[in-house]
Amino acid sequence: MITGLRSLSSELKFRDGGMVYTSLSSLTSNDFVRIYYLEQKRHCKALRKNAGMLSLSCPTTSKLMEGSFMRKKQLHKPPLKLEFVRTLLIDNYDSYTYNIYQDLSVINGCFGRSSLRLMKNCGVPPVVIRNDEWTWEDLCHYLYEEKAFDNIVISPGPGSPTCANNIGICLRLLHECEDIPILGVCLGHQALGYVHGAKVVHANEPVHGRLSEIEHNGCSLFNGIPSGRNSGFKVVRYHSLVIDPESLPKELIPISWTCSTDTQSFLEISNASSISDAHGIVSSDSMSEVQKSLRVWPLNSHQNMQNGKVLMAVMHSVRPHYGVQFHPESIGTCYGREIFKNFREITEDHWLNYGPLVTCKENVDYSGNQIRLRKPVSQLNHGTFPSRSIGHNGVGKKGVGLFDLVNLSYPSNGVKFLKLAWKKYDHLASEVGGARNIFYQLFGHHKAENTFWLDSSSIEKGRARFSFMGGKGGSLWKQMVFQLSDESGHPFEGGGYLSIEDAQGSATKTFLNDGFFDYLNKELSSFQYKREDYDELPFDFHGGYVGYFGYELKIECGAPYNQHKSRTPDACFFFADNLLVIDHSSDDVYLLSIHEECNTSTSWLDDAELKLMELRTSVPEKLIEESSLNVSFTPCKVEFVAEKSMEEYMSDVEKCKQYIKDGESYELCLTTQIRKKIEETDALRLYLRLRERNPAPYAAWLNFSKEDICICCSSPERFLQLNRDGVLEAKPIKGTTKRGVTTEEDELLKMQLQYSEKNQAENLMIVDLLRNDLGRVCEPGSVHVPLLMDIESYATVHTMVSTVRGKKQPNVSAIDCIKAAFPGGSMTGAPKLRSMEILDSLENCPRGIYSGCIGYISYNQTFDLNIVIRTVVLHQGEASIGAGGAIIALSDPSDEYEEMVLKTHAPSRVVMEFS
Repeated sequence: MITGLRSLSSELKFRDGGMVYTSLSSLTSNDFVRIYYLEQKRHCKALRKNAGMLSLSCPTTSKLMEGSFMRKKQLHKPPLKLEFVRTLLIDNYDSYTYNIYQDLSVINGCFGRSSLRLMKNCGVPPVVIRNDEWTWEDLCHYLYEEKAFDNIVISPGPGSPTCANNIGICLRLLHECEDIPILGVCLGHQALGYVHGAKVVHANEPVHGRLSEIEHNGCSLFNGIPSGRNSGFKVVRYHSLVIDPESLPKELIPISWTCSTDTQSFLEISNASSISDAHGIVSSDSMSEVQKSLRVWPLNSHQNMQNGKVLMAVMHSVRPHYGVQFHPESIGTCYGREIFKNFREITEDHWLNYGPLVTCKENVDYSGNQIRLRKPVSQLNHGTFPSRSIGHNGVGKKGVGLFDLVNLSYPSNGVKFLKLAWKKYDHLASEVGGARNIFYQLFGHHKAENTFWLDSSSIEKGRARFSFMGGKGGSLWKQMVFQLSDESGHPFEGGGYLSIEDAQGSATKTFLNDGFFDYLNKELSSFQYKREDYDELPFDFHGGYVGYFGYELKIECGAPYNQHKSRTPDACFFFADNLLVIDHSSDDVYLLSIHEECNTSTSWLDDAELKLMELRTSVPEKLIEESSLNVSFTPCKVEFVAEKSMEEYMSDVEKCKQYIKDGESYELCLTTQIRKKIEETDALRLYLRLRERNPAPYAAWLNFSKEDICICCSSPERFLQLNRDGVLEAKPIKGTTKRGVTTEEDELLKMQLQYSEKNQAENLMIVDLLRNDLGRVCEPGSVHVPLLMDIESYATVHTMVSTVRGKKQPNVSAIDCIKAAFPGGSMTGAPKLRSMEILDSLENCPRGIYSGCIGYISYNQTFDLNIVIRTVVLHQGEASIGAGGAIIALSDPSDEYEEMVLKTHAPSRVVMEFS
């Protein structure tokens, strides 16, 4: 995978000796010359002159680097500062890499200009590759022959740098690329220590999603950032391994430590200082730049170790290599973006001594808004490079990245010109008995077969506003059922079987080589429509796909395999051409119908209108008598059976904690399921009772009768929404507690949840993960968190909810956005790929529909999807309910088991009443 860099205008100007050049062609006719401008001379020369005093010896340099690949000093060239910085960002299969990507995209260009310009995305996005995608020859080619990059950032990641599979090419890069500025974050920091002989050991305790106050020595990486206790410099840590400071070689200098052994939760300190760089840069002391840069930890390193303080950052004594153990890209880290800005300045200072870089125009394309490496390495005229399978942009095909997701040339499945007709009825909903009566009257006949209801049954505090319902409809209606073809436990070969049934009952079955997401992308790209058809509607679903994606579809989103095969289809969707919408804010009702341009029939609109008017003119009858629902709770003879016993579940929690201790994950969302055999039951009544007992903003009813699947969902969690303005929103939930019996107890439980260090850590980790997922498909600088760790209260539980938003890139489709974030991070943990592998090995059954998502994808590429939790799945004579929780280093096995059981209470009680 490879992510492009923004280009420069062909008319960029720079000043040299009083002359202003406006054209690159005036500088060179054959090569692309990097444009520089001279802002100021910094302390770089003095630093490099004196840095040797900090080290007794310099590591041996590879013969390869001493030869033609070495970037020689170009002393004959005038020292000019970089106009923009091109970063190679190496992803160690982490789930926070694209948070770094977003920060660097803003920082790497137009530096020194107003913050307003920065927020307008005038920066230069990094190129992102996985740590095993390029061979060493590929890397050297782009670094030393194409000279395509000015610095390198090595991302965090799972595991230890002592394992080659975890760190890939990064160790050799750190060892041999001595002349290129490199910043390692977390795993990258540990790799910097390890490659020079330091030991990477277990920390005294794992620290994930918790904060520490930091002190530093004032070197260039921390320029302008305060230091020490109560200084406002607090950082988020995600690690269980550390560099042993006693093993540091003389080449590496410690430059930062924790202020104490204590960690803090986010909310207890958030009011004391800002987590945003927008609050300004703290002025540095009067010490000269050279003095600050040369300050090493003079006498207190040993004392820091004795006090149990943790080493937080190192720098190489002569190379421009730095490492930070904490995560500057986290939403909770203060001055994180300032650290990246300082690394940019370190890069600029470094290249002051080397002169402007000359990039080969033939193979590096700066046109448009992104940089692309035009020719695959295997096609370049360099016979020394081994042949290998190289994908587009010179990147191997392993892994799923942004360019794997984004593809605007999807072949069409036959262009359809869609027209939308609609009618509005002001303040009608309550006059006809509300959403429940409307659904039952219009769609509840014949056991509500082939119907859907995206049900905002909890609308308090503006959590949800619209409900969408419909059934088997007109000429465009169809049902799609997709089943993956892979055998569980084996590497995924790709594809699956798609069955389609239309409104006339005609059925087809085909094999999709490229999978279901690809099929939907092609379908959506085949629709043409006019925006004015729906401009006046206040909601974003105007007809299209309604259904679910099952958890095991993670195989199409980067997971290497599924350990278990789902018992239910991996995806089921209706194409809904007719639907009814209720606006709970205004009580208005809308009828919508989409049809092909050549078909002008409005028969469904007329029929549905007639039924609504009949309800309006008649005395509202309670079609479902309240007395019939007020069934006393009587335990059935046959109880639910858990997939795992209490002891087994608690044992799995301990295993998760060991994985976390070993650095394999920061957080693991462990789940299980309970099941119960049921006789024939009235599934719709069951759902109506569930929505009454446990109303939720993202509730849903789906009945795929041909597949014998009824889904009764009372989810409080939004997975992902894309509105017509291109704004993406996720609302992850992490942190749950029961409601209290009394008002006083309820408030106490709510406060305990709000200020729980464990729950805050869980939530923070998932927020950073969702920022990363949105960062893969959103415009640089647009991802933000308007609400962090808000408490929402429901009928049976309090939950901790955050909101993450970003502006979708224009060349990214709706399905690309879903794939970038699926499955929802709140159901996996972080890093997502490694966590899913671990969870597959621990859980003894497929998750199926549970942990997937339910919702709509409109024909005009808007969507709104929930996370499937608090849900009863009825399938082939069995009711199943999934539940679980996030396991972190602070987790207590018995508490985790109790939380898992709590989450099953509302849906399981309803099933027990109706079966």
